[in-house]
Amino acid sequence: MSIVVTGATGHLGRLVIDELLATVPAQRIAAVVRDKEKATDLAARGVELRIADYSEPESLAGAFRAGDRVLLISGSEVGQRVAQHTAVVEAAKAAGVAQLAYTGVLGGPDADFLLAAEHKVTEQRILESGLPYTFLRHGWYTENYTGNLAPVLEHNAVVASAGEGRVASATRADYAAAAAAVLTGDGHLGKAYELSGDVAWSFAEYAAELSRQTGRTIAYTNVPAEAHLGILTGAGVPEPFAEVLVDVDAAVGRGLLAGTTGELARLSGRPTTPLADSVAAALATA
Repeated sequence: MSIVVTGATGHLGRLVIDELLATVPAQRIAAVVRDKEKATDLAARGVELRIADYSEPESLAGAFRAGDRVLLISGSEVGQRVAQHTAVVEAAKAAGVAQLAYTGVLGGPDADFLLAAEHKVTEQRILESGLPYTFLRHGWYTENYTGNLAPVLEHNAVVASAGEGRVASATRADYAAAAAAVLTGDGHLGKAYELSGDVAWSFAEYAAELSRQTGRTIAYTNVPAEAHLGILTGAGVPEPFAEVLVDVDAAVGRGLLAGTTGELARLSGRPTTPLADSVAAALATA
């Protein structure tokens, strides 16, 4: 039996493997990757590499073994994820895995924004498969904001269309710690965890924190959804993805990403990373 992490060379996947290696022998960990060359560092640490691609169902036939505990990290290709995830679910079922954990979205079937649609279908496919499952419903990643500081610092403005909505974000490392705990612990089968940061912040507070740490005056500019869409597409964001981002801001405005359930901190065994710490880390490399 192995603990298997799909999408293991992505930002989240690598962090999950780091967490696992802290407590689990490397020979018990397998990484499912598309490109072997991008995973040479994982192999050097003793992690088994299994080469497969979400978009090539036949390649997934060798990705899993009977009794494996598997983390399905959701794909990044919006619009293609239902087919990709379904292929993984079918391969996991054929192999007879002991657990399929899936990184969905906060709110699960009740989430009504565009980005949630493929996650909801994936959860349903997992339920229909009859596999032992754990749903890890992620809130927003702090890095979605701190990872793109260049335009903010260039214009001294945080621009969004979320009104006074709040975001209970956490870092990828926080979510990775929770995933590792679920993959190595007991009592998580058949559970759906609503994971979010300990503190919900507003965009005005985010701008204020950036101002404090940079010594500049950085303001939050709330714009109408249509204007926000134009700003994003004008900056080179493809329109379909820009529409998703604007729709997420609308969800933030409705309070759908503000829930502070405490489940992320409980699973990881530590408080989630404060926004100020994430801002400081991002500015150090900006």
